[in-house]
Amino acid sequence: MHRQRVIVRALGLATAVALAATACGPQKTESTGSGSSAPASPTAVASPDASPSTDAKPGDASPSASPSPSASPSPSASASPSPTVRQIMANGHDSELVRELQARLRQLKLMSVAPTGFYGSKTTAAVKSFQSKNGLSATGGVDEPTWKKIQNATKKPTAAELRPPTVNEPDAPDARCMTGRVMCISKESRTLAWMIDGKIVSTLDVRFGSEKTPTREGEFKVEWKAKDWTSTIYHTPMPYSMFFNGGQAVHYSADFAARGYAGASHGCVNVRDKARLATLFDAVKVGDKVVVYW
Repeated sequence: MHRQRVIVRALGLATAVALAATACGPQKTESTGSGSSAPASPTAVASPDASPSTDAKPGDASPSASPSPSASPSPSASASPSPTVRQIMANGHDSELVRELQARLRQLKLMSVAPTGFYGSKTTAAVKSFQSKNGLSATGGVDEPTWKKIQNATKKPTAAELRPPTVNEPDAPDARCMTGRVMCISKESRTLAWMIDGKIVSTLDVRFGSEKTPTREGEFKVEWKAKDWTSTIYHTPMPYSMFFNGGQAVHYSADFAARGYAGASHGCVNVRDKARLATLFDAVKVGDKVVVYW
């Protein structure tokens, strides 16, 4: 409290009132989307393919697919079973080899989401597309011929390709972000791009306020920074806060790191990668531009 009183005196009474009225923290209830932020979709971000409704476990079968008790294979059919092709990777697998496959499919522009290591519906669709274009049986699973063709058509993924800095694919920067030092924040792609003179230096995943407490859009400037700050209304920690519009700030959110897009802020721009935000915090200066846009 002593630290907050010192800052309040330094900022003046008018700014203190604005901070008290707008300081933000995580929403307590689950948010399903809002007019000011992209729809909440935890599985589409933290694990794009891990969707129980679309990724059935290998071997699962519907009741209609089960053989009738009275049905039995003919002697000739059981005597000469059809040969099966060994699957190296298939729907439901979770491994580093799958991560490599996904990175290679991204090189081929067949996947837009970051590698997760989980083989689900998006990976299956990308593999089917590759197989169809290359004269292979479009099963959606990766057998030896498919894997060899994918390897021959791509290069070995780098560490950055296997684990890119953001799960979300950054948008093309807004025109206002192309000059100077800018935190360029896209609500559509849910990313923050730190840019200097039109070049992207680094990117971060972000989330925004709910419909009732939206993150404001527009062009702003970093008004002040606080490495250690606690919301004066919600009493939640806001490390590495960079305030750009009254009480709204870019800051680290433990809730975002834990729950992803199942939650929302009270108007601030939440970041879930604390280490990368710490680096950005050191780079950003008071007076640097902030652009929030769709």
